[in-house]
Parts: sequence; structure tokens; C-alpha cells
Amino acid sequence: MREPVNRTILLLDIEKFSRRDDVVQAVLRRRLNNLVDQTLEAAGVEPTQQYREDRGDGLIVLLSGDVAKTALLRALLTTAPDLLHEHNLLASDSAQMRLRMVLAAGEVAHDPHARTTGGIVGHDLNQACRLLDADVLRAALAARPHEHAVLAVSAPVYEGIVRHGHRGVRPELFRSAGVPVKDGVLAAWIHQGAGESADPEPGHAPEAGAAPGPVPQASPAEPGAPARESEPERAPEPKPEPEPARSAPVFHFHGAPVVHGSFVAGDQHGVSGGTVHGDVVLGGTEGSQA
Repeated sequence: MREPVNRTILLLDIEKFSRRDDVVQAVLRRRLNNLVDQTLEAAGVEPTQQYREDRGDGLIVLLSGDVAKTALLRALLTTAPDLLHEHNLLASDSAQMRLRMVLAAGEVAHDPHARTTGGIVGHDLNQACRLLDADVLRAALAARPHEHAVLAVSAPVYEGIVRHGHRGVRPELFRSAGVPVKDGVLAAWIHQGAGESADPEPGHAPEAGAAPGPVPQASPAEPGAPARESEPERAPEPKPEPEPARSAPVFHFHGAPVVHGSFVAGDQHGVSGGTVHGDVVLGGTEGSQA
């Protein structure tokens, strides 16, 4: 095996390739190679600076370290989508082509064997292939029915190139995405489609739990200023109804009671006042003694 060297890794995969018949697959593979030729040419990549492997429904392209990644990014974001748009305008429904693309960088070794083709190996290449096959990238393309491609970049490409905002590369249009892999989570950044935004929209509502702003205090009225309208007075609460006056007790005497020899005849109603001395005999008869 040869010594590993640093390479720019470009991976491309045709969406829903296996659903096409053999004739359409052959047409799409030829068209994909032509698209890569023109995209790399637009980025200033010479034939001697690239290595390709055909993967049936896609391509692995390795570029030498002296290829400017900024120029390659601009071509992937402009030239490649334009070429796809031209192809899809003329192609039948069965020959429509949409791509998932990954741009990464890392160490890659070449380990060729007799009577076989290919033979490139390396951890960084494996991680890039995992990113190309990730559900989050497939979902991003599926969510853009009117676009022709989706591009993801690895963490080294984002940190070394994208986030610095070189000409034609806008970091605010890339959103981070974590891709679960066997040994952890692979960091990646996906370029936003038309109408998508990686940053919150200006003027968005404050987050829940944020402290409210200061409440303006009323200033005292200046001399001569009209008095503030007072609040309407509350209606007085209804007073409780007075309890009905109790009537004086009624005593019914059977017979004529005698008080100190005095004779009380008939029923007496509400007799009050005065002082009674001695015994009062109730129920007696006329002429009885106390």
C-alpha cells in the first residue's frame, strides 16, 4: 500500500437510480460523467489533478491538494445545478437526474491489486461515504422537489473554507447537521435550498421566559393640565333586609289572676311597665287570696 496523502474528496450519487431500467441508467451515468467534467473544468481542475472511480449510481473523485477548494465550492454551487437544470428541461420524466453531493478532505491511500480496479482506502474517505448515504442528506434533497441537487461539506471543509466567507461562499447558507455513525456522530454542514434560512428571521418573537421590558410610569400632571378621568364609582352594596320585629308575647289567662288583691280580668296583651309587688297567682278564681 502506498503512503496516504491529503486529498480533496468529491462524492456524487444519483437519486433513485435503481428504480430506472438499464437503458435509462446508462444514459444517466454518461450524463453524470459529462457534468463532472464541466464542473471541474469550471473550477480550473486539470485532468492530471484528479482520480475517479465509477460506483454505478455515482462517482468518487479525488483531487490533489493544490486544487483550490474555494473554486471547487463555487462550481458545485453554481455550475453543477445549472447543468442539471439544462438536462432536466430536455429529459423525459424517467430520465430526470437529481444529485446528492459531498465535499470532504482527508488522508487517502491507494492500494491497487493486479487485475482489479480501484483500491483507495482511508478513514476520512469512509466518513465521507457515510455522509453521502446519511438519511439527513436524503431528506434534505427530498424536501426540495423543485431543485436539482443538495450539497454537504465535512467539518474540515467547513472550518477551513466555508466559515471564512470567501468570494461566492456564504457561510450563513450552511446549517449544521449531526450524522449518527458506528463510532459516534459525524459533524457536517448542509447548504440551504432556495427559500430556506439557516438563521432566525429578523423581528422574530422573543423566546419564552424572556424578561419583559420596563413598564412606563405615569408622570404627574402638570399645573393646569386636565385632571385624569376618575374611575367610575362602584355601586353601593345592598344593605341586608332588617329582620321583622317580633310581636309581643300573648298570655292567655284561664280565670282571673289576682295581684296583691287586685283583680285582673280577661286576656292581657303585651302588658309591660310598672312594678309588681308580691305574688302573682295565675289561674286562680275571683275572690281567691294570694
